[in-house]
Amino acid sequence: MKNNIYELNLTAAVALSEAARSAGVNTNEIADEEITLDNGYYEVRFTSDWLQYDCYVDAATGEVIGYAGLLVAADEGYITNVAVFPPYRRRGVAGKLLDVFLRFARANHLAFLTLEVRPSNAAAIALYTRFGFREAGRRRNYYDLPREDALILTRTFGEESK
Repeated sequence: MKNNIYELNLTAAVALSEAARSAGVNTNEIADEEITLDNGYYEVRFTSDWLQYDCYVDAATGEVIGYAGLLVAADEGYITNVAVFPPYRRRGVAGKLLDVFLRFARANHLAFLTLEVRPSNAAAIALYTRFGFREAGRRRNYYDLPREDALILTRTFGEESK
């Protein structure tokens, strides 16, 4: 069991660093971090001028239970990943991660948030739809193992975020 915030932070940092590297992010550009306790989970947030990674860590075990990444270019937000480890699914973690990005988008006057998802991932599509994302297109043969298209889902903000 992890018993201090440094160890929890290190666990989250390793998970986020791996996730960020897989998305092509130079983790040396992370400028700030924030840790808060939320209903038995630590939320660890790493940010830079154009990147935000959020991670939830179980406060009792120190295990990373989910993470998500957001890249920002001008007034556009690109969600690079949302992942929750299987034992922790259906507990609202992915929704909390998405909510963080929606609040960020509104506060920073982004025009939209967008992401890709497998058409076969009905649970994720249902979640994104509940958060106001709509299908905006398709990328052919985007995913491997198995080969599959990607649906492009987008949530626009327009006047709502201004």
